[in-house]
Amino acid sequence: MSILLTLLAAQLAAAAPPPPAEPLAGARIAFSRTAIAPAQTAGYADIAAARRLRADDPVRVASISKLAVAIVVLRLVDAGVLDLDADVSDRLGWRLRNPAHPQTPITLRLLLSHRSSLTDAVDYVLPLDAELQMVLADPKAWDAVNPPARYFAYANMNYPVIAAVIERATGERFDRVMQAQLFAPLKIAACFNWDQCSDASAARAVVLYEPDGTPLRDDNQGGKPGCSVTPASDGSCDLSRWVAGRNGAIFSPQGGMRISANGLARIGQLLAGDGVIDGVRLLSPASFEALMTPLWTYDGRNGDTQGGFYCSYGLGITFTATRVAGCADDPFGDGRVRIGHAGEAYRLRSGLWVDRADGSGVAYYATGVAIDAPKGSSAFSAIEERLARGR
Repeated sequence: MSILLTLLAAQLAAAAPPPPAEPLAGARIAFSRTAIAPAQTAGYADIAAARRLRADDPVRVASISKLAVAIVVLRLVDAGVLDLDADVSDRLGWRLRNPAHPQTPITLRLLLSHRSSLTDAVDYVLPLDAELQMVLADPKAWDAVNPPARYFAYANMNYPVIAAVIERATGERFDRVMQAQLFAPLKIAACFNWDQCSDASAARAVVLYEPDGTPLRDDNQGGKPGCSVTPASDGSCDLSRWVAGRNGAIFSPQGGMRISANGLARIGQLLAGDGVIDGVRLLSPASFEALMTPLWTYDGRNGDTQGGFYCSYGLGITFTATRVAGCADDPFGDGRVRIGHAGEAYRLRSGLWVDRADGSGVAYYATGVAIDAPKGSSAFSAIEERLARGR
């Protein structure tokens, strides 16, 4: 019996939603370069509505969003719109520097790979009327010890900056650029923070819960949220106030992608196909090679691995099974290098992983997972390991 069915068979057998259990719902889908297997799903997308989870229900997949953003950045590099190694200050229209290391320019390559020296010591969830320039003027936003390019420290704040650069370069809202550059070409229904998703898609949202069944996020009550972003400081939610690049955090580029298990598998197929899907090349060979190149690998002192979870990282992409002391970044347990990204937020755990050697991959998520969920044999939780391995 599959991991999902083992964990949730009692729920699926019930005529009405059962008392909350952990995890509350989950999906797992395997794929190759050319085919997607039928998804395994179990549990309830919405407990109150007694709506069972389906493979095409959109869910907030957390930090897998960063990989999607990286793909779009590279498509814009291919189009000549962005440059990975240019000082982003030139695009932002204001000087972005670590005040302790003002001589070092900040580039998209550094931001995408968490080597910019930005930190999450200041809030990266910003109200609609916030100004990113003012937020990043606070010295607490920066690592005062380690200069840019020298040290890996995973920080969500990198991605609002990337989104601001995308907006300034294109003149378009970040969420609309993601739609045009990734979701539409892949023919998937997905969005960042709901505004670009249809009403019907938003009505099928996977609610994110505490393990006891308390809703945490995306309890959409059968429709699109009245305000799909963090309201302005005065409580208003007028997206016409958007100004390109002023606040790259509006649409949660670090983790706000809503996408189904089927949609995640399509992104995985793009990776498995070396930047080609359905016979169409979406990433040039040069950009795909850049995506496949680790920019940082732990050597015992050059980064924060978060307990061995991150040990090799590139342009918004994680490389697993790093053979370095102190690393425990292999949820599959077989020592094979895979590319992809994990996600964790609002009691969801997610993963998208591709084995380039054989062109296979898996996408999964589980909801209602406790913060202190038991660890497996790696730095990942036991539930993530079981979903990754399919047993």
